[in-house]
Parts: sequence; structure tokens; C-alpha cells
Amino acid sequence: MSLFQVISLIITLVALFGYLNHRFVGLPDIIGITAMGLVVSLIVTALGAANPEVSQWATATMRGVNFSEVVFHGLLGMLLFAGSLHVNLAELAGEKWVILVLATAGVVLSTVLVGMGLYYAAPVLGLGLPFIYCLLFGALIAPTDPIAVLGLLRKAGVEKTLQTRITGESLFNDGTGVVLFLTLLGLVTGAGEASVPEALWLLAREVAGGLIFGIAAGFAGFYLLKTIDSYAVEILVTLSMATAGYSAAEALHLSAPIAVVVMGLIVGNHGKRFAMSDRTREQLFSFWELTDELLNLLLFGLIGLEVIALSISARDLLPALIAIPIVLAARGISVALPIGALRQVRQFSPHTIKLMTWGGLRGGISIALALSLPAFAGRETLIAATYVVVIFSILVQALTMGPLVRWLGANALKNDA
Repeated sequence: MSLFQVISLIITLVALFGYLNHRFVGLPDIIGITAMGLVVSLIVTALGAANPEVSQWATATMRGVNFSEVVFHGLLGMLLFAGSLHVNLAELAGEKWVILVLATAGVVLSTVLVGMGLYYAAPVLGLGLPFIYCLLFGALIAPTDPIAVLGLLRKAGVEKTLQTRITGESLFNDGTGVVLFLTLLGLVTGAGEASVPEALWLLAREVAGGLIFGIAAGFAGFYLLKTIDSYAVEILVTLSMATAGYSAAEALHLSAPIAVVVMGLIVGNHGKRFAMSDRTREQLFSFWELTDELLNLLLFGLIGLEVIALSISARDLLPALIAIPIVLAARGISVALPIGALRQVRQFSPHTIKLMTWGGLRGGISIALALSLPAFAGRETLIAATYVVVIFSILVQALTMGPLVRWLGANALKNDA
């Protein structure tokens, strides 16, 4: 099949999943589409046992889609720009220290804890995973993706502060997690021979550089928007920021995700107030809201279908299932320790740690990073573990977040300052 035919097939399947979900199931879109994609994948796999040609065709079709490329050089820049465009910068600034600590120290802590947990569990499971590869798994699974749960939080009446913290953390920890993963990957492949302090300096430089580049590019885009009044051209300018800005940051070896988030924040706040007419504002924000929804549906549909392309064996399932409690425990600790330290200067609801732990969903970025792992003995096991953790977070954590909020009486979070 040609690339156009493969893309057409995937779009059609995701549209069909969305229709069936709305018509007969009634789950939140992202959860329903992911679940249906997974069901179709399992059906195709089962049919392949009886008719190998079916399995071979489906596998070849899905492998024609480079998931890592689709995420990192197709969807991520626009999704992060669209997500940050709708974030209130004043509210984000009010929680800057909480978000900064969680998105940096929290990611590093989670990486180390997951790596240690997997490293010590591996011999019990009959695996011989080197510690550096366990750390790589920790880095790729550390970034959270709460897109699926934010709608549920709002419907449950959770106070704005917690939503801001979860959103801000996820927007910035994507960049930190990707840079940390690539730094560790460089040490593994020999592309980087830096010591640990030098690796940490590289991490800090890429994050800070992405922030500075994002500010510069964001205000350059702001100037362009301010000096014209044409909603079609202004939408093109923002598309250029999300795509060319992302590519330029990558070429400069800076954190492209962080750069794009900063650009989106500038356009969505200063640009919205000072650089757009009413008509442009309405058209531009409607465009990005729709783009955000459509790209997310396609991404999570791909996540459900991706199991067709993965070589997951029965021996990989137990380690993959063991990874779930390891990741959840690491998430809980990496949230609890920073919040415990920040309680001296900030107030937190007693339920904040529970909700941020259970609401720390994983998504397409983790799978894309896992698929970029170099060949080694435990590669398929780590890919399987990543996929199982992501599916668990989408189908179990996201689906039960609303009931958990109500059970904890989370409306009391309105006292959370």
C-alpha cells in the first residue's frame, strides 16, 4: 500500500471507531477510540493465527507508519502548541514553582526510581537488564500526558488550581523527559561520552535553551500577528511557529517541546490580548481547538492499532505487567517528595498527591521513545512494558479518574490555594 492509502485507512478506522463509540458505547472519545483500536488489533492478531496472510498484511501496513516519526515530526509540535495556546499564563505563573519542581526534579526522580525498581525486579523475572537500559525505560515512561483526564477532572468539578498544576507539569515535563532520554541514549550508543555531571549540564542547557528560543520565536510571531489583520495568514503564522519553530529548535540541539510550549503560551496570552482582532481571535482559537481534538483522536487511535506492529511475546507480558505498579509507585513518590518540600510555601489539599499520581497518564510520547531504543537483548520487553503501562493508564486510570475524584470528595479542593 502507498503511504496515502495507509493514512487514508487509518483515518477511516479512527473515524469508524469514533462513530461506533458515540453511537453505541458512550466512553470519552480518546478512551473509546483507543479501546476499539486495541480490540481490532487483538482480533487481527487472533485471525493471524489461523490465516498468517492476514497477520502479515496488517503488520506490514502498520509498520509502514513510523510511529516515532509520526509523533516527533508530525504531531508533537502541533499538539503541544495547541495545548499551551489555551493555558492561562497568569494562572500558570501562580503555580510556577510547583510546576518547575515537578517537571524537572520530579521527572529525574521518577526516572531513577523506575530504573531501580525494574533493575531489581528483572532478575526475579529471569531478565538480565543492564541498569542504564532500566534508566532509559524510566526516562521514556516519566513524561505524563493528562489530555484524556483533563476533561474528566473538569466535569467532576475539581478546582482550577489542580488542573493548572497537572496541565503545566505535563506541558513542560514532556520536554524534560525527552531530553533526559536522549542524553541517556547518547551514553548507551556512544554518541555521547560525557560524565554524569556533564550529562546533567547538557540536560540543563537544552531545557534552558529551549525556553530562551521559545521566548524569542514567540515574540517574533507575536510581532507578525500584531502587524497584520488576516485570520487566514495569522493561522498560517501560528502553524509555522508550531512546525518550523519545532524543527529549528531541534536543529539547534535545544528542547523543541519546551520551545513550542513557550511559543503557544505567548500567542495564547499576549497574542490573544494585543495582536488579534475579534474575528481573528475567534477563527484562530477555533482552528487550533479543532486541530488539537482531531490530532489527539488520530494519535490515540494509532496507539490502539500499534499493537499489530509490535512483536510482543508471551514471555514479555509478566515483566510488562510488573512495570505498572513500579511506575505508579515511582510516580507517587516523585509527586509526594516535591510537594512535601513545597508545603512550607504552598498549600495543598490532602488529596492532591493521590489525584496527581493516578492522573499521571502516559501516552504516545512514551511509545515513540520506546520504539527508538537501539537493538539489545531486552528491547522487546521494554517496548511491551511501555505499551502495557500506556494502555493501562488510558483505559484504567483515565476511566476511573472521575469516580476517584468523587470518592475522595475532590470538590473540597476549592480550598486548595
